[in-house]
Amino acid sequence: MTTVLLTGSSGYIGKHITLELLKQGYKVRASVRKLSKGEEVKAAVKPFLNQDIGLDKQLEFVELDLEKDAGWEEALNGIDVLIHSASPFPIASPKDENELIRPAVDGTLRALKAAQSAGVKRVVLTSSNAAVYGCDLPEEKTAYDETMWTDINHPIGRVAYTKSKTLAEKAAWDFVQSHGNDIQFTTINPVLVLGAPLDKNFGSSMSVLERIMKGKDPMLPDLKFPVVDVKDVAKMHVDAIKTNSTIGERILASSETVSFVQIAKLVKSLYPKSKAKSVLAPTFIIKFLSFFDGEIKSVLPLLGKPMLTNNQKAKSLLGLNFISADEMIKGSAKYLVDNGFIKA
Repeated sequence: MTTVLLTGSSGYIGKHITLELLKQGYKVRASVRKLSKGEEVKAAVKPFLNQDIGLDKQLEFVELDLEKDAGWEEALNGIDVLIHSASPFPIASPKDENELIRPAVDGTLRALKAAQSAGVKRVVLTSSNAAVYGCDLPEEKTAYDETMWTDINHPIGRVAYTKSKTLAEKAAWDFVQSHGNDIQFTTINPVLVLGAPLDKNFGSSMSVLERIMKGKDPMLPDLKFPVVDVKDVAKMHVDAIKTNSTIGERILASSETVSFVQIAKLVKSLYPKSKAKSVLAPTFIIKFLSFFDGEIKSVLPLLGKPMLTNNQKAKSLLGLNFISADEMIKGSAKYLVDNGFIKA
């Protein structure tokens, strides 16, 4: 049985990757920052698995910290595949960008060095569309694709999260090319991830929809961005393990592009009592509000620029038919209502 070390297993995406690995018959060694989080992961995936799966035999936990060397050598002992999905993801930019950049870059290199030392040949890294779109779209292109890299000096690329994901992925490719030629390396680069979480713990991407449904903003910014369902993201990570054509590739995980206004109109049609507002805000108002709200400030460079993303590589290499934006938004909204996050 192939054994996979999955970092970041207690995250929103990490739990879905854990579930997909178990469903496909892999043995999983899942890393958490505190071992007590292991019970949370186990409780999250258990309801979605067949009862005949020996969960205690197929799923074990180890304690790892992106910023500490302790435990990495032991964690990778006997491992066949590393999926490194651990990385911080806030909505608002921190005052000190190194709060994001340091753990993202150092943690990625720490994982790769430990994998190389342990003789692990197959590595899949969770990167982000943030490492792709922080640049001007070339004139001959109609959508962003895997050939493009974020420029960390670009107005979009300078945002702390965007910078952290770009520098971490570049550091990973540089390491593999310079020191780890025997490592079969793939990156999965998701856009904004939606879809129902496996438990009541979820991160920043789902909170975007929660914010819309709560009507926190009287008007919505002119933002059009690509989305992808968390189940598709998890499947891509796991399917890449056994798909040799993905080795040496960056692969964008993206379904289609939607706007905040489209999302608000859809959830309002589903839940008329929700506080979702679908009025488009003039750009000058968003710029004014950004002085008082860090979450708003972080999206200023994207206003009025539809972010179109090419997903042909994912379709051709992994044979994936992406879940539609409507379906993932409906599922996400239902989750928020059913679990009491939204009154509707």
